[in-house]
Amino acid sequence: MHDQPGHDASHGGQAASGSARVLAGLGLALAAYLVAAALGWPQHGRDLLVAAQAGQPSADHGEDHAPAAGAQAAAQDDSHDHAHAAGAAPPLVTVIPFVILLGLIAVLPLLPGLAHWWEHNSSKLLVASILAAITVAYYLFAHGQPVELHFPSHGVVPPPASGPAWGVAGTLLVNALCAEYLPFIVLLFALYTITGGVRIQGDLEATPTVNAAFIGIGALSASLIGTTGAAMLLIRPLLETNRQRKHVVHTVVVFIFLVCNCGGCLLPIGDPPLFLGYLEGVDFLWTLSLWKQWVFVNAVVLAIYWLWDTFLAHPRESRRDLARDERSAGGLRIEGLWPNLPLMAGVIVAVALLGPSQPFPGTDWHPWIYLREATLLALVGLSLLLGSADVRRRNGFSYTAILEVAALFVGIFICMQPALAILHERGGELGITSPQGFFWVTGALSSVLDNAPTYLVFFQTAQALPAEPGAATMAGVEVGRLAAISLGAVFLGAMTYIGNGPNFMVKAIAEQAGVKMPSFFGYVLYSCGILLPVLAASAYLFL
Repeated sequence: MHDQPGHDASHGGQAASGSARVLAGLGLALAAYLVAAALGWPQHGRDLLVAAQAGQPSADHGEDHAPAAGAQAAAQDDSHDHAHAAGAAPPLVTVIPFVILLGLIAVLPLLPGLAHWWEHNSSKLLVASILAAITVAYYLFAHGQPVELHFPSHGVVPPPASGPAWGVAGTLLVNALCAEYLPFIVLLFALYTITGGVRIQGDLEATPTVNAAFIGIGALSASLIGTTGAAMLLIRPLLETNRQRKHVVHTVVVFIFLVCNCGGCLLPIGDPPLFLGYLEGVDFLWTLSLWKQWVFVNAVVLAIYWLWDTFLAHPRESRRDLARDERSAGGLRIEGLWPNLPLMAGVIVAVALLGPSQPFPGTDWHPWIYLREATLLALVGLSLLLGSADVRRRNGFSYTAILEVAALFVGIFICMQPALAILHERGGELGITSPQGFFWVTGALSSVLDNAPTYLVFFQTAQALPAEPGAATMAGVEVGRLAAISLGAVFLGAMTYIGNGPNFMVKAIAEQAGVKMPSFFGYVLYSCGILLPVLAASAYLFL
């Protein structure tokens, strides 16, 4: 961006103040975790999980206990019985708050009278909280059935004989927030904040080839540092490189397709759904077997982008803008690698080794509940303490984008619990057995339900199906079905802004930089026109 000293000073002051508050919050969170550890709470949660994996009844759940995440196939055979014991799924009408929330996310930015109000994260949090409260109220006063608890281990919580079902409603919140939302948002926050301390400085000429190279490098790095990390690292230099161009929306959209989604399918660190699969027992390196699909989808979409930018978008730029772009072009240099590069490696190690459902390598010790999340928060604190505040200031770093994701997704995770419960109970009735079926159903729902919990639902559905004779399995799932579920969740998470967390963050950063991004439905037109045919071809060729 052009230098604006007054604006930069103001923004730098706000960023510094925000980082100070974040550091204080991190200190309080880590202190609270240490107190909890001194009281033995994380250890007790870990013990419940390990006991459930071993098939031992726990004191807390007794005969109602169910196998926890990561349990082996023998324990998983009982999953249907436990789901049935948890009572009937809620009626379809309970999905209405979730549908309304998705509709408001799509429509409110388009309404002239409300668009400005909706820009504030406090407004998003208010709407998400109201609709989440409606969902909780149903479970509190009207559900009347036992519900299955997913954290720290599985169990069944019955409703009371009369009066409000505080235990049932509390279980809903524990499942949504403790088991799903908290690990999700902490991982995104860590990747977002640490990579925000790295600056790729410079301004290359914004040719189609240069832009395609940016996106291709981002897609490659997405599997190594996560889609969030790769997106946050590269979106700002890409926008800066294209600041003299007027036609850049398609560049950001394809960046979301590949860097925020399709590039991240080779390792569990790459995308949250694969992270959940790893927690369920999928080998850390198994996803490397998806390399053919990764190459095909990323290469074809990147080729489509290059042709579009070369023959349609770039020729539409004015000669004056192209001349300015050429005059301002220079080399690139990277700042902030210390301490953020080793801290990013620490994030990868923490995700790979500190999950409580698997023993630490070479030992039979299971990490405590939330030790992984506490470690990630500590790494964020080190990045803010040891990293350069000036690099963040010149990056235009702020917490606005991650706060937008946090505000919306807290409502999304709560409101979609009835939809997930319905799928969990009736998913087998869909009659899906083929990899193609799993790919499209998982993908279609991942585009609107958030791809991480949707992956988990169909992962568990596939576990209940017998494998074809002679077919290889991974974590109790036939590998063909597992590949389809993994690819559907990761690839089709790119179909909407809400399919994957980084999608919203890149949209917010681009809009802060002055790029008028398409509406919810406008983005879907891009994804249906460009991405969907490529994914259909990939499914036909490889599944």
